[in-house]
Amino acid sequence: MSLGGKIAVVTGAGTGIGQGIAVELGKRGAKVAVHYNRSDAGAKETAERIAAAGGEAFIVQADVSNRPEIERLMEQVARHFGGIDILVNNAALQLNVPFLEYTGHQFDRMMDTNLKGYWRCMQAVVPYMKERGGGRIVIISSVHAKRATDFDPVYGMTKGGIRMLGREGAIELAKYNITVNMIEPGAVTVGRQSARDARPFHTPEEKEKLKSRPPRPLTAKFPLGRVGLPSDVGSLVCYLVSGEAEFMTGSAFRLDGGSMLL
Repeated sequence: MSLGGKIAVVTGAGTGIGQGIAVELGKRGAKVAVHYNRSDAGAKETAERIAAAGGEAFIVQADVSNRPEIERLMEQVARHFGGIDILVNNAALQLNVPFLEYTGHQFDRMMDTNLKGYWRCMQAVVPYMKERGGGRIVIISSVHAKRATDFDPVYGMTKGGIRMLGREGAIELAKYNITVNMIEPGAVTVGRQSARDARPFHTPEEKEKLKSRPPRPLTAKFPLGRVGLPSDVGSLVCYLVSGEAEFMTGSAFRLDGGSMLL
């Protein structure tokens, strides 16, 4: 499945799932814009892995909760590579704050990044895709678009909104030959590093409160015997942005190893 000649933007590509997606796209020949906000060391690692696989990467920093920065991001990528064919909306926050303890500031921050950030990225990239005669948008959501969480209610709310964003986007953008599809991963192992580890989002007081809670046991069952890997998500992304999926839009793909069946 070659993606040679295609130009992709992957948000949140410095860690975890985003890194796995960017590397898989690069392996298949796409030129990849590796976006990051805080995890600069991770973005460099992603670019190095793409280069080691024979691909081409361009690192770009932006805060996806800020519209001018998103517009700058897309403009820089288009200028560097000559256009944009693929957008993978992946950058997101997960603060793990209980329902009654969420502050208005934390709520707004989650919505601005996880939901409005995706929407703004889609708005900003469409003009460049129209210049190329079409494009592919893949939205990374979560099984929690369908199933409530027991660890972060606002995270779950954003994922539910993302699911409808994908459906509405698929309808609106079809006339431009732009498809919009969603992936809903279950548990995915992303290693020790995360965006929150790089530069913590919590205040010292919030961190102490989180430390005082007992660890949440891993109670989910996985029929295939393991949790997901970032490369699992990356492989599905590569299919959805390929020519083989040109008639697929507005679809949501649960990628959880069957765990939601139990």
